[in-house]
Amino acid sequence: MTYLALIYVFLKVGLLGFGGGMAIISLIQGEVLSRGWLTQTEFVDIVAISQVTPGPVGMNCATYVGYAVGGVWGALLASVAIVIPSLVIMLTICYVYEAIRNHFQQNRTFQITMRVIRILVVLLVAHAAYTLMTPASFIDYTSWIIFAVVFVLMLLPLFKNAKRSTLNAKRSMLNATLSNPILLILLSGLAGWLLYA
Repeated sequence: MTYLALIYVFLKVGLLGFGGGMAIISLIQGEVLSRGWLTQTEFVDIVAISQVTPGPVGMNCATYVGYAVGGVWGALLASVAIVIPSLVIMLTICYVYEAIRNHFQQNRTFQITMRVIRILVVLLVAHAAYTLMTPASFIDYTSWIIFAVVFVLMLLPLFKNAKRSTLNAKRSMLNATLSNPILLILLSGLAGWLLYA
């Protein structure tokens, strides 16, 4: 019976929990405390552990709550249950988008709409980046230089040579390696640590 309750609770949290990570913690808290599965202190400890372990906070919290309530099977069921609603919704959206795209692919209005959406997405990301460009983020010229280098490296894949050759293939592979976001994050962190620690 506990397993069914875990599945029910985390399916509901996965379906109704908008805003991701920390936004759904209060929803999980209400469900867990009202059923007497954990005390407030135990739940706070689980949230703290969820924040320091890799992965989404809500998913980690579901796993730990499931484990505390139902052991390994509880952790597995809670983890799967919290993911299922998002997975189903995203698969449905992808299916509908693909059907619409295939049907309207040659439609000029659809093509223009998709171009506008792509531009708007780029602008939204650029605006988010711009709002982070504060004096607290860029404390001196060195931090601006690091930003500029990373920005240029991210743009490298856009500059492709039309001619195919071994040299171009090697250059493309080098560009792809240098513009890898994970590598750039690690190198930026290392540069910041070396320069400012």
